[in-house]
Formats: sequence, C-alpha cells, structure tokens
Amino acid sequence: MMSGPAARPVDRLDLVLWIAGGAVFAFIYLPLAVVIVYAFHDSPIIAWPLQFGTLKWFAALAHDRGLLQAALASLKLALLAVAIAIGVGLPGALVLDRFDFPGKTAFRRLVLLPLILPGIITGVALLSFFSFVGLSLSSGFPIVPGWPVVLGHAAALTSVVITQVFARLQRFDRAQEEASQDLFANEWQTFRYVTFPNIRTAVLGAGLLVFTLSLDEIAVTFFLIGRQNTLPIQIWGLLRRGITPEVNAAAAIIFLLSLTVIVIWARLMREDQAG
Repeated sequence: MMSGPAARPVDRLDLVLWIAGGAVFAFIYLPLAVVIVYAFHDSPIIAWPLQFGTLKWFAALAHDRGLLQAALASLKLALLAVAIAIGVGLPGALVLDRFDFPGKTAFRRLVLLPLILPGIITGVALLSFFSFVGLSLSSGFPIVPGWPVVLGHAAALTSVVITQVFARLQRFDRAQEEASQDLFANEWQTFRYVTFPNIRTAVLGAGLLVFTLSLDEIAVTFFLIGRQNTLPIQIWGLLRRGITPEVNAAAAIIFLLSLTVIVIWARLMREDQAG
C-alpha cells in the first residue's frame, strides 16, 4: 500500500508572519478585552482571580444620573455634528469635484488638517476663535450641549465627509447626469434622482464615521464644553478617583456601540466600491 504524500514543512517566513500578526493584534486589542472582561467581574476590586457572571455594574449605570445625562449629551452632540458636517461637507465635496477655483490644489491637500492636528491645538484654536466672536461656551438651546462644542466637533470632522464624498464623486459617471439633463431635468432634479442615489452610501458612511469620532472625542470637547459633560469627559472625571467596575461597564458599552457603527460603515464602503 502506498503511503500518502509527505507533509510539506512549515514555511518559516509564514510562521514568523503569523506570530508577528498575532502580537500586533494582542497589542491593539488585549487592553480592550481586559476592559470588557472586568465589566462582568463580580467584585468591586479589580484584581485576580476573576469572578464572572454579573451584570450589576451595567444595572448600576442605569441608575447613575450623571452618566445618563452625559450619555444623552454625547448622543445629541454627535447627531448635531453629523448633521452640520454633512450639510457643509456635501456641498464642499461637490464644489471641489465640479469647479476650478484659486487654491483648489492647496485646499485638497489641507482638507484633512483638522484631523491631522493634535486635538489640543484644534481645541485651543476654536476656543480662541469663539472667544473672539463673543460666543459663550454655554450658549445654546436646552437640547443642545452648547453651540461652541457642536460647531467645534462639526468643524473638526467635516473633512471626513468631504474626503469620503469627493472620492465617490471621482468614480461617478457624469454621463448619467448629462442624460438626465437631456430629458429636461433641472439641476435639482438631476441631483435628487441621479447624483445623490449614486453617492448615498458614501454620505451615510461618512455620517456614521463622524458620529463615532464625535462620540469618542475628548480633546476638543474638553476646551469647548460648557456646564454639561459628555460621556468621555464624565468617565475621565470618574477615573481620577480610580478605575471602577462601572467605568469598565460604560467603556464596554461605548466600545460595542463604536464597533457596531464601524462595521456598518465598512459594509457601506464595500458596497459603494462594488457599485
């Protein structure tokens, strides 16, 4: 009886790459895993051995009025930032794609500057500007955490919308718009029925990304927030008294929410590129 083919020896380079990849993933995600694990730890003391099987820290969050108010403020802030960023970024991307104007090349290169700059510089710059124009940090309606922080988040994240939508417009077949105009559609009808449906996934994906970044933003928020804390600021204040299981539970919820939004954004971007 003939024996089977001899097993191929393991490629050493492949083994090294697998080990390196595993080390990178452990370096990035192991701290997140620790936070989530301790959110289900029964003891109020964060120490070994672990005592799994409790949800009481999540229940405690539901009765923490300060954290609930901060979470609601963060949600309102993120939604308003998304609305303003899309409202400004979408026309900006269209102008950047359709028109030539002085400084266009420089604008394309500098549009990501708010994201590249350290948050502390952006926060100080926006605080100085709002002080110059006389806009108080606590100004706003009852449902708004404060217009300066809303405008600050939108200003810092509008570049995300511009770059995402502009990249999609570059792949858009303008012949469809020309066909629409040949059928006597005006510019608004062409945008509504032809252009926007083709860039809709890019707009939605950019909005989700802005929502996630705004929800987790702390540097710009620290300089511009008024009397109302956001969730990251509230958690940072709690951490000054030490890490507690409630903080781990809040961090676990934020992580899962951010992960869900990012997964949806990635699927939208994949569908957009496939289309």
